[in-house]
Amino acid sequence: MPINESFAGQVVQVHARFINKIVDSCRNPAAAGDIEPLLAEAEQVGWTRLVAAVRRILDGRRDRGLLEGLDEEDRIIAQAILSGIADPSTLPDPEAQPDAVHAAPGLAHMIHLARRGDAQALQMVAAMGEQMVRAGGDMARLGGTFRALIDGERDAGKLARGMGPSGRGLLFSLVEELGRLDQH
Repeated sequence: MPINESFAGQVVQVHARFINKIVDSCRNPAAAGDIEPLLAEAEQVGWTRLVAAVRRILDGRRDRGLLEGLDEEDRIIAQAILSGIADPSTLPDPEAQPDAVHAAPGLAHMIHLARRGDAQALQMVAAMGEQMVRAGGDMARLGGTFRALIDGERDAGKLARGMGPSGRGLLFSLVEELGRLDQH
């Protein structure tokens, strides 16, 4: 299944701080020891293959073979790290808030496929939801709605309870996009 560019962009934005910290460690090897707690935490939450690839990147490897054996989300993150090393202008802004206009179509596409029984899409949405829940704030609340969205819930007001304006905007855009997809 080809990955929607909006979905890839959302994955990169959700993990922007992680991506930037790894690239910074590659640029400043003396600070690489500071990255160890982050990598240990990532391994504890199940990112073992991604962490193995990141360790190879930190050791100086830059070939695309690093991406083999990674799932889609991990591959997107590793590719963003490699791109950021090659061209720092490609790095995501770690302070940027999710852009509902760009994030909603990709997320909606994956949720729609998962609702229709696509096992890979379901796995990807679940993994992304878990990562978002760990991120905290509105991202956590949004990630926590994915199961209900897959099950067909479309009451944005109900789903958005407790979210700030940014999270509500993303959720409302997501529900709107899902409504369009559900009609097809």
